[in-house]
Amino acid sequence: MDARIDASRITRGSEREYRNAVTAAPSLSNDALILRLHFAVNHLSRWLTPIHDQSVLQRSVHRGEPTVKSLVLAMRDEELKIFPYLYAVSVQTFPDLDQLAPMQRSVEVNRQDDLATTIEIMAEFRRLRQSTCSLLRSLPDNGWAREGVSRREHNWTIRQLAEHLAVHDEAVLTRLDRALARTGARTEIASTSRAPLGDLLRLSQANPLV
Repeated sequence: MDARIDASRITRGSEREYRNAVTAAPSLSNDALILRLHFAVNHLSRWLTPIHDQSVLQRSVHRGEPTVKSLVLAMRDEELKIFPYLYAVSVQTFPDLDQLAPMQRSVEVNRQDDLATTIEIMAEFRRLRQSTCSLLRSLPDNGWAREGVSRREHNWTIRQLAEHLAVHDEAVLTRLDRALARTGARTEIASTSRAPLGDLLRLSQANPLV
């Protein structure tokens, strides 16, 4: 079975949380936004690493609900989509983003996703997110206003792309937090690995960017 889900379903399933994230993201400084993106992987690792029964991460309580694995895949796939935009805008002047090859997953890659564990998918997402954060750290503040052109969607600045990832992170992590609680994956897991998303977000705001 294909473990992936349509990423647009993430926000439809948590509209209130998504609207809150949209409201919060523009209030962050550039450095704080990088930190938020960096900490998203920390949230995943804190929640998922202590869970030894990987099979529970591939089950949902009700048919049609996203599994934990499918939610982590949605985060990875969104990173695969957005990073080429970020890179193009950072190295070119007003690049045509519609000319970038759309993200496509081959049958073989989809098969590998089905066979991979959730932790393996998380590790791939971590590597991608590290590249994103490294690119953003390399930019001066005025570089965040650099813009790419798209007629299919809309023009994107680097700041808007970073905010988009932060909003997507929060929407997916909200659903992932709920899925972990509903499936019983956190049974006998230490309380520090069950910290709710709100607490973890406040922790990321309290820590200086390193």
